[in-house]
Amino acid sequence: MTTMSKIRGYDSNLSRRELLKTLGLLGSGAMLGGLACSHQPGPENSDRTLRMFGTGTLDIGNKWQRLQTDLGLNMIFKDNENDVGPVITKMITLDAAEQYDLGGLQGGAEAELAKAGKILPWDLAMIPNFNKMWPWVRDIKWAKWEGKQYGLPIVVNADSIIYLPQKTGVVDSYHAVFDRHFKGKASMEDAWINSVIFTAIYLKETAQAKLVNPGDLEEDELYVVMEFLTKQKKDGQFLKFWSGWEEGVSLLESGAVWVMTGWEPIVYAVRQKGVKADYAVPKEGYEGWSNNLLLHVGAKSRNLVEAAHKFADWELSGYYGCSLALQRGYVVPNEASITYAVDHAAEFNNADRDHISRTVANVRTKFLEMKGQVYWQNVRPKNFRLYEDLWSQLRAA
Repeated sequence: MTTMSKIRGYDSNLSRRELLKTLGLLGSGAMLGGLACSHQPGPENSDRTLRMFGTGTLDIGNKWQRLQTDLGLNMIFKDNENDVGPVITKMITLDAAEQYDLGGLQGGAEAELAKAGKILPWDLAMIPNFNKMWPWVRDIKWAKWEGKQYGLPIVVNADSIIYLPQKTGVVDSYHAVFDRHFKGKASMEDAWINSVIFTAIYLKETAQAKLVNPGDLEEDELYVVMEFLTKQKKDGQFLKFWSGWEEGVSLLESGAVWVMTGWEPIVYAVRQKGVKADYAVPKEGYEGWSNNLLLHVGAKSRNLVEAAHKFADWELSGYYGCSLALQRGYVVPNEASITYAVDHAAEFNNADRDHISRTVANVRTKFLEMKGQVYWQNVRPKNFRLYEDLWSQLRAA
């Protein structure tokens, strides 16, 4: 194995903000600390307004008005841009943990934030709807630390491969990304947090490497995966590593790339441009992830801990899940959204109800009914600094 020298660098999953903006999914602008936010208009009394620093996919825009109707609470939402490393820095080194009451972040950072005293554990006795979440979601280990629930998995999904069927035929394996027939027509995201686990899943499930957990590789395992990716890159397998959703969409729309690992919403964006694109059901399994609701220490200083718990229970009660499914194509992992849509026929027409039901069923099927496994994305694997170092070297190779 070639020894890779250590180069300190930073990289993590890229922002989805621009994707949401183009699809018209970001809420209206407001200002909080000079930064654009989406919020429910109303008096910003400390005991009536919650401030959330979360991934843009969690924002439901003007639908937050329902929070005022149901709980008498207002919401100010700031998109954290989903880049986990900088978010952690803003939480620990800067003042985001104090300035906001709630967070919404890819699961895996809970232990680090809890150790730093920046988030508080949830009191599950105050969130009865937590017990209605799918059992395996309640057991996601990244959301817990020292036996306490620090993250509530409000959204779950599983990512895989986007492809152009007219160019590739049906794709059901990550092998397509590394298939020499598609040399120069393949791409992966320029982010170790996603591309390394996809490659590790492929190598493990095809018995090309002995790997225990693709989402949390040991040092020797990580070197094997990175050597494989480096060889693929040097051999010209990838047209390039795509950076930012706009480039990913553009590469597929133009036909420059036929197959790539990526986010499911990109499929919808490409289809909106009139290009036939599909999302693979890979026989090796998916990369699973959760976006978790965090309770910031700022909620305690503003006496909003009880209100935050009421909000968390509300998010799991149905209306929020319906809005999320219709706007994002993502789901709250329980059956409450389907039940709510059926019970509130005046609010949701037949097409909406069908969409909500299909979306929930799609995610449920990914995790529970497919033949392959789901390997969980870990935003803070134990060797995450080595991940960053080796990814920097891969970029320069």
